[in-house]
Amino acid sequence: MSVPTDHLSDRRDPESRIGFHTSVEVRWSDMDVYQHINHARMVTLLEEARIPWLLIDGKPTANLRHGAVIADLHVKYRGQLRHEDGPLDVFMWVDKVRAVDFVAGYEVRAKGQSLDTPAAIVASTQIAAFDIDAQRLRRLTAEEREYLQSWQRV
Repeated sequence: MSVPTDHLSDRRDPESRIGFHTSVEVRWSDMDVYQHINHARMVTLLEEARIPWLLIDGKPTANLRHGAVIADLHVKYRGQLRHEDGPLDVFMWVDKVRAVDFVAGYEVRAKGQSLDTPAAIVASTQIAAFDIDAQRLRRLTAEEREYLQSWQRV
């Protein structure tokens, strides 16, 4: 599943942008031989951006840190990001919520760039709730669903 074009913040009025905004530091080791952020490291940076949004104490989705699996991941590169572009600006939202999973959308820009600037990275991650003890998917709780739906663009 890819991020629908009409959900990208650079295609919407600033007032209609629903999303969680954070920044993530770029480490020197995130760079590859071509001097831009390596793909595997970008996936890790997206994960680090999700933590304050979904996985810290006090969030209805905090229990996902004890049991969730990445079911699908898409990363589209529209431009290069380098070490000097950090900390990266990450804008996230929920694209879809279902019984056991949801899709998070991402836009990544260099530090200081406005949301009106096209994103260098556009990504989506399908995350499924998982019961570690039973080794199977579990349904999202009503509280988890409500919180996730509050970040959804409709």
